[in-house]
Amino acid sequence: MDVKASEAGSAGNQDQDGEETGLTLKEAADWAKSIAAALVVVIFLHLFVFNLSTVLGHSMEPTLKEKEWLFVNKMVYLWDGPDRGDVVILTDPAPTDPDKKYLVKRVIGVPGDRVEITKHRVLVNGKPLAEGYTDTKVEGDDVEAVVVPEGAYYVMGDNRHLYSSKDSRFFGPVPQKLIKGRADFILWPFGKMGSL
Repeated sequence: MDVKASEAGSAGNQDQDGEETGLTLKEAADWAKSIAAALVVVIFLHLFVFNLSTVLGHSMEPTLKEKEWLFVNKMVYLWDGPDRGDVVILTDPAPTDPDKKYLVKRVIGVPGDRVEITKHRVLVNGKPLAEGYTDTKVEGDDVEAVVVPEGAYYVMGDNRHLYSSKDSRFFGPVPQKLIKGRADFILWPFGKMGSL
């Protein structure tokens, strides 16, 4: 007995029980629209709301270790600037390594603050800064006082050992437009997961 071929225009394939298998053109189009919408949402969130960042280097030790993953809040500074003590991700204002486009640092001085390093201590507005996040005094020479200009921030790495952090001691206060977001959480490794 001969079997007739499916009629032209049939939407899907049929299995032995006569049930349709595979995707119809309409279903495929619906899936493509859903995937495209999801990609647009993910790209929007990545560009404007948050992203994940991996720590490279040792400039933020002991707070952050190399290869830890950070959740970076990119919306937090849309209406207001960073606060003293915030851990921020910023574009390197004086890049020396093409593979390290961004830096992670702590905000030490906000606009109007007078920041200096004297006798291995960071002074803000003439008072020693309480720095429970460091494990040593600032090594190296004193740094002359600088008044942080409007729209800029003085940033330093938590690692205060000599030559361990490229920061505002090297490149001066950074304009807010270079600050991309605030690191709010350590996401990896799980043993260190928590807020900063």
